[in-house]
Amino acid sequence: MGNPNVGKSVVFSRLTGIEVISSNYPGTTVEYTMGKTTIGGERAEVIDPPGVYSLEPSCRAEEVTREIFEEGADVVVDVVDATNLERNLNLTLQILERGLPTVVVLNLWDVATRTGIYIDVEALEQELGVPVLTAVAVSGQGIRELVRAIPEARAPPPMRFESGDQRWARVGEIVERSQRVVHKHPTILERLEEATIKPLFGIPFGLLVLYLSFTGVIRLGEFLIDSVLDPAFAVYGSFVTNLVGQHTSGILRDILIGTSPEIETSFGLLTTGLYVPLGMVMPFVIPFYIVLGVLEDVGYLPRISVLVDALMHRVGLHGAAIVPCILGLGCNVPGVMATRVLESPKQRYLAATLMAVSVPCAAQNAMIWGLLGPFGLRYIAVVYGTLLLVFITAGFILSRIIGGESPEIFLEIPPYRVPDGRALFKKTWMRSKYFLKEAVPYVLLGVFLMNILFITGIVDAVGSLAQPIVSGLFGLPKDAAATMIVGFLRKDVAVGMLAPLGMTAGQLVIASVVLAMYFPCVATFVVFMKELGLKNTARSALIMLFSATMVGTLLHAILTM
Repeated sequence: MGNPNVGKSVVFSRLTGIEVISSNYPGTTVEYTMGKTTIGGERAEVIDPPGVYSLEPSCRAEEVTREIFEEGADVVVDVVDATNLERNLNLTLQILERGLPTVVVLNLWDVATRTGIYIDVEALEQELGVPVLTAVAVSGQGIRELVRAIPEARAPPPMRFESGDQRWARVGEIVERSQRVVHKHPTILERLEEATIKPLFGIPFGLLVLYLSFTGVIRLGEFLIDSVLDPAFAVYGSFVTNLVGQHTSGILRDILIGTSPEIETSFGLLTTGLYVPLGMVMPFVIPFYIVLGVLEDVGYLPRISVLVDALMHRVGLHGAAIVPCILGLGCNVPGVMATRVLESPKQRYLAATLMAVSVPCAAQNAMIWGLLGPFGLRYIAVVYGTLLLVFITAGFILSRIIGGESPEIFLEIPPYRVPDGRALFKKTWMRSKYFLKEAVPYVLLGVFLMNILFITGIVDAVGSLAQPIVSGLFGLPKDAAATMIVGFLRKDVAVGMLAPLGMTAGQLVIASVVLAMYFPCVATFVVFMKELGLKNTARSALIMLFSATMVGTLLHAILTM
């Protein structure tokens, strides 16, 4: 257990290795992680609940942590940030009040020493009445000592505080008796930490970091698709098409392998159903998770949250909601899943809806740049400027229409740290495995439903109905109506289908914006239903369709003036 950003999950990772399970606590969408380790020659189960500041819940994550804690444990490993002893000890005392055997781990010991914070470990151990160890989890320092200490963990002496004020008073006494802080001049790194949360330097620096991050993700994803996955799926597609074609026919054949020879648009369960998550999404998701892990471990993401907090408040969110949006720029599926970190149903609904309306995924971004790049950067700027304006305007309106609570941000800003490669690999592996486990079944379901719509002719009927809107309101060629249908499966393919239609730069801008806004891809849509429920998904879909129609019509009017 421990506060957020204390290295709790790194300690967990060091104890358990890669083979861990991420699950939702029963009845919630709040995750915890479970793994196995060997302690004193016996196999032990290790549980890593969400990081919390208190066992007196203020959000669902803290409720889940308390419920897991109250189910009982043989030993509690309380991970404490040695650079923020006073703030961390409030949770420590709440844990000790429950009387369970506990070991306290002072993590980030190297950072504390470097910044002039000296903690008398023996004095702290005497004050708390339980073993206290020092550790640098990212390098593995102190983990061996922790493994030896766990079997010897003892219950603390009885303690009880009548109020939170009384507990904080005791925290002050403990800190006064066990910690000494020596003033040191700030280092260059510490000055950078300070500068990157101030708008004057922090905003340009943040834009540069995001540009470099997403450029790297897009280029690596495209390389993996073009050089590895598309050739592999071409071979696989021919093999599975021949195999299924020989043994099935009619509707069953169409459901399994689809009706198109192109694997990405065939709508077959064994073709498109596997190509979308494995051949289209994963090449961008894995590099994105690597970049995200680096930004997390370095300690930069909380600084982005602080920089955008004022803007996010205008749309009913707070700065922490930028993290799901950043994830959405890689792929909307993990972005929607990441809205679980937000405290209230209103915030989760707003973040997911605004992301689906105005945050294109990495593959779609790559296609937009490729399509509009030859016409000049100003047209690309119009696309993203429009989407940003939609994000702000839609959020401003929806946050005032939708009832519910929007809590303030409560975020710890950690110092910059050097990422540990082993921990980064484990984190990327866990997230990728969990993404596949969550996404693939729902993508298959969505492809199956889309296939039925094609077989029954509903898709063609919808395309005919949409043609007056596409040509009349948006000013696009009638053939562009077909891209709206394909966009439900794969947005980047739909944008790519615009290229041979001979459209002007203005028409391409309109089509790119409308395709980004009008509806999420099938993978995002089914995860939407899982996370938000059918009713909220339907509400969001209507908002997307209405917004895309309004914005497409306005852009047509403005660009043809």
